[in-house]
Amino acid sequence: MISFFLLVALPLTAQKNKTKQTGVPHFIEGIELNRNGFVATANPVDTIKNITPLKSSPIIENKVVEIIEDLGSLQIKYAQLLDVEIEKTCNKQLYEFIEDWVDTKYRFGGSTKSGIDCSGFSGMLFKEVYQKHLPRMASEQFKVCEKINKEELTEGDLVFFNTRGGVSHVGVYLMNDFFIHSSTKEGVVISSLNEDYYHRRFIGGGRFISNDQEKIIQQD
Repeated sequence: MISFFLLVALPLTAQKNKTKQTGVPHFIEGIELNRNGFVATANPVDTIKNITPLKSSPIIENKVVEIIEDLGSLQIKYAQLLDVEIEKTCNKQLYEFIEDWVDTKYRFGGSTKSGIDCSGFSGMLFKEVYQKHLPRMASEQFKVCEKINKEELTEGDLVFFNTRGGVSHVGVYLMNDFFIHSSTKEGVVISSLNEDYYHRRFIGGGRFISNDQEKIIQQD
């Protein structure tokens, strides 16, 4: 079987931003973000064709188009947003959840589409995407996690911040230093750990594996 990586001269990745990462999402032509979520304004196949020239061979070209169609627009959009290779954005359930909640306003103590706070959002995401149950408060979520360094973060880890004393804010890590959270000013939004505000307030990462692990950590 011809490897996916051999079919395309360059990985099927949204164009890499050659400048220093600022944490501001950059979209490929034909994709935009509005209050209803991320939407494609052009055919994803046409969009990818504009990014990566296809091989001249009709056989290879048809195979690449077939692979692109199988990937789906969600993978294409989030590969661009997170500035990673498309094959890394394979957790469709996660990105569907994000699109469903993005731009929901912040409300302290909230846990619905009318308003949700940071720990309510991380708890909802864990429940719906990973079928795991987190404690309600950010400080409590911090206590039941295995502490990890920034360099060890992977998709689904928690990231904690000191925004008003102690562990007072939490988000869910995606990849490439991006995380999803409910911000007091912007509501549910994707931000970067490299943004000055979050960089200065970052406490650390936490990995929550299971509710059985929670019991063990609490006993310790």
